[in-house]
Order: sequence, then C-alpha cells, then structure tokens
Amino acid sequence: MKIIVIGATGTIGKAVVAALSPRHEVISASRNGPHKADIQDTASLEALLEAVGPVDAIISAAGGAAYKPLADLTPADFQMSFDYKLMGQINLARVAPAYLRDNGSITLTAGWWAREPVPNVAAIATVNAGLEGFTRAAALELPRGIRINLVSPPLVGAPEWNAGKVARMTPEDTAKGYLEAVEGTATGQVIDTRPYAKAA
Repeated sequence: MKIIVIGATGTIGKAVVAALSPRHEVISASRNGPHKADIQDTASLEALLEAVGPVDAIISAAGGAAYKPLADLTPADFQMSFDYKLMGQINLARVAPAYLRDNGSITLTAGWWAREPVPNVAAIATVNAGLEGFTRAAALELPRGIRINLVSPPLVGAPEWNAGKVARMTPEDTAKGYLEAVEGTATGQVIDTRPYAKAA
C-alpha cells in the first residue's frame, strides 16, 4: 500500500513509519520535512495530497492541546486545542477521500484521557472525546468503502505501569495500533493500544 503519515517526525509518527515501511510505501510528512503538511492548514494538506497522488491510507499522528489545571485554562487554551488536534484532524478526514483509492483508510489520533482522565487534562480529554464521536459518525458516511478509525494510546515513552494498568507505553508498541487500523478491515473504531503494551 501507499501510505502517508502526517506528523512523521514526532515520537509516535517515527515509530509508525518504521513499523509500516518494511511492507508498504510510506510517505513521511510534517511541518518541516521535504513533504510539508500542517493539519491546521487545510490548503497545505490538499497541496501534499495533490502532489503525491492517489494513496491507500492516510495517517495523522499530529496535533497538540493545552495541558493545564482546569482553573488555569483560558478560552484561548480551549480554542487552540480545538483548532489544532480536533479540527486539524477533522479537516484532514474531510479532504482525504478525494485522494484515497477505493477501500482506502484514514487513521486519526486521540488518547485514552477521553475515557480515563487524570488532573490537568480537561482540554485534551474534551478534544479526544470529540474525535471519538467524529470517527464513529464519519464512518457511516464515507464513500467508496473508505474506512476511518481512531488510535487512542496512553502516554508514550518509557514503559510505566500504575496499579497494574498501563500508564505509558513505548512508541514501538503504540505503533501496532496504527498497523491494526491500516491493515485491518474495521471502521468507526476507537483502537486502544494498551493491549499491545509490554512491561519493561
């Protein structure tokens, strides 16, 4: 398959590219790489997709949101979070079908704080929950057999467990959730990466 990974220079994006590359043609895109893409700039996404031609899958491993105590979050913090991680990925999903082959796939990224929040993640949890709802709804309307799924990891980094639960997992194990989304047949699913976690 021919696959675009947006956010390919980030911690998760690099691991996803490495996991996919042995079996697929992978195009790495980011705000600063040779293939430029910024999910906050729909025109840049369209320019990238136009330049690389029809593809089989598009993955977003990009997007940020404010991490602050609720009392410190401002309307601007929420707006930045919505514009970047939420609307950035929604707009990618909206433009992607025109450049995807029949039965292609879109994979977005959220995070498990939508389901199991901790302090200081009100903005992030709101965005992640919005992405879950969008993914389930969009899956009902995408044309030509195009699938959409959402990968939802915990924190990514050195493996960490808290009371028997996965609190942090490696980028390499996290990337397995993206393989499941791209190489599988499901659509409208929120893919929990934690079953792929291995204890340190």
